[in-house]
Amino acid sequence: MTTPTEAPAALHAQDFTKPDGRALTLYGLEPVEVRGEIPSPSPDPVDARPLMRWHPLRGEWVMYAAHRMGRTFLPPPEYNPLAPTSDPAHPTELPQGRYDIAVFDNRFPSLTLNAPTPPQGPAGTRAGVGKCEVVVFSQSAQGRLSDLTDAQVDLLLGVWADRTTRLAGTGQIHSVLAFENRGVEVGVTLHHPHGQIYAYDHVPPVQARMTAQMEAYHTQNGRPWMADFVAGERESGERIVHDDGESLSVVPPFARYTFETWVLPTRPVSLLSELGAGERASLARTLKDALLRLDGLFGVRMPYLLTVHQAPLDGPHPAFPLHIEIYPYLRAPGRMKYLAGTEQGAGEFANDKFPEAAAAELRAVSPTAGENL
Repeated sequence: MTTPTEAPAALHAQDFTKPDGRALTLYGLEPVEVRGEIPSPSPDPVDARPLMRWHPLRGEWVMYAAHRMGRTFLPPPEYNPLAPTSDPAHPTELPQGRYDIAVFDNRFPSLTLNAPTPPQGPAGTRAGVGKCEVVVFSQSAQGRLSDLTDAQVDLLLGVWADRTTRLAGTGQIHSVLAFENRGVEVGVTLHHPHGQIYAYDHVPPVQARMTAQMEAYHTQNGRPWMADFVAGERESGERIVHDDGESLSVVPPFARYTFETWVLPTRPVSLLSELGAGERASLARTLKDALLRLDGLFGVRMPYLLTVHQAPLDGPHPAFPLHIEIYPYLRAPGRMKYLAGTEQGAGEFANDKFPEAAAAELRAVSPTAGENL
C-alpha cells in the first residue's frame, strides 16, 4: 500500500461568533478578510430541544426536532439568507468579504451538543445530542458545486476534513456525514449552492454496517476491500466512468440508483484528512467531472443526493473505505426514481438498468456538456 508524499496545503480559516451565539468559520484559498459586522438573520439565541427515540424493530434512532417546522422554505428571490449581507437592515447568515466557503451552525438543528434532557416519554427516549452545520460552497447564488474551480473543490474537501477533525475534538461525536441535496425533487428549500454536515454522538446504522462488513473482509482477506475493488474495476473497465490516476469514478456493480456514481481515492484511506495533496486534488477533479457528466447526461441539472462516507470516529477503523456516493434522482429524461414498496418496506432496491450500461452512457458524456446548464 502506498502512502502520500505531500500533505495538503494548510487552510486559510477564520472563526467568528454570530450575534445569536452561533459559530461561523470562513475558509479561503487566500487569507480571509471580512468587511463590516458578522450578521445573523435574528439576534435571538437558538432554542433547540431535539430528542431521539429508539426504534426497537429496526434497531436505530429517530430524531425529533419540532422547532424545524419554522425553518426557511423557498424564500423570495430578493432575500437569500445564504448570500452575503447587502443591506444591514435585512441581515443574512454571511458577511461581505473575501472568502470562498462558509460553515455555520444551523439555525434549525436536528441535533445539538447541549440538547437538554427531554421530559419523560416512551421507553428509549433521550436527548438529541450531536451537531448540524451548513456549508455554503460559494458566495454566488447562481452556481453549482461543479461550477467551482478545481482549487475550490479541493478546498471544499479540505473543509470537510477540517470540520470532521474539529467535531471529533469535541469528545461527543462518533460519526460525521457531509452531504448535499440538490434540486426541489429531493426537497431542497434553498437554491444557493450549499450542503450540510450532521455529526452524531453514535454511529448511525449505515456507517455501522459498512464498518462491520469492511472489518470482516479485512480479517478474512488480510487487506482492505477497497484495494480489491479498485483493482477489479480497473481490470474490468466496464463500470469506470473516469480514471484520474489517484482517484476514479465508477458506477458500482451493485448500484441501487440507475446512474449512481462513486468517487473514491485509489489508495485505501478511511478519512479525508489522510489524503495527500496530490490525492485530494485528484479526488476534487474526479468529483467535479462526475457532477458535470450527470448534468450533461440529459441536458438538465440532475437532482441528486451526495454523501461523503468516512470512518466512524470511535476507531481507528483502517478497513473503512473513504468514498463519495452520488445518488441521481433521474433514471431517464423526465423520469424520477421513487423509493417504492421494496425499497421502503424491505430495504432492497430495484434498478431498471445494469451498471455496465449506465457507466457506458456516462463515459460517452463530455464533462463540457454539463458546464453551461
